[in-house]
Amino acid sequence: MTRRPLIGLTTSRPSELPSYTGTSRAYTEALLAVGAIPVLLPSLPDLAPDYAAQMDAILLTGGVDLHPRHYGQSPRRGLGEVDEVRDAFEIALYRAAREHDKPVLGICRGMQVMNVLEGGSLHQHLPDVPGVWADHAQVARAPTLGHEISFVAGSALGRTHGSQALLNSYHHQAVDAVAPTLTVTASAPDGVVEALEGDGLMAVQWHPELLFVRHPAALGTFTAFMTLLGAAVQG
Repeated sequence: MTRRPLIGLTTSRPSELPSYTGTSRAYTEALLAVGAIPVLLPSLPDLAPDYAAQMDAILLTGGVDLHPRHYGQSPRRGLGEVDEVRDAFEIALYRAAREHDKPVLGICRGMQVMNVLEGGSLHQHLPDVPGVWADHAQVARAPTLGHEISFVAGSALGRTHGSQALLNSYHHQAVDAVAPTLTVTASAPDGVVEALEGDGLMAVQWHPELLFVRHPAALGTFTAFMTLLGAAVQG
């Protein structure tokens, strides 16, 4: 029997519950649906190399804002809550995963972390960015669909989602300068970057884990990543 891959998920530490560490059950259910075994990883920077070595892949989950000092900026108006312990952990984990050639999937904050660590930057607060008009911080709760997203033909995500799809949107930050190692493979109608792909890397700005039960096509994000993981293992 083929062993099911272990996917390590980063976790959050809400300021109102300082002793808590965890993440949405929706992530684990989505990974189970595509045949993976989810493993929650507490934010312990010293253990990041061990986690990366033992997992088959890493999922950087959504959460609070990445501190802008990590992309050479000072905090600006509109910056949300930050968690520097989580930042330190995810930076160490990501770098260790790259050293071990482990595939990484980033979702929402995870995409932003990936872009920064690969050499890109972020918009700290989309409402302050000229030309941004789509509702990127939708109030409607999941599994309500949000704005349309267009995919690049031939991309991994384009193969599972088609040329266009209605997905969801719960973010006030986004990719600004795209990292040189990454390619934009999906965009919002106003041009905001919605997905990035690279060598062993995939990242999306939407939250597919909150949609797939009601909208099965959204599982295509995780299916695409599992295909990437399979290619990495075979390679």
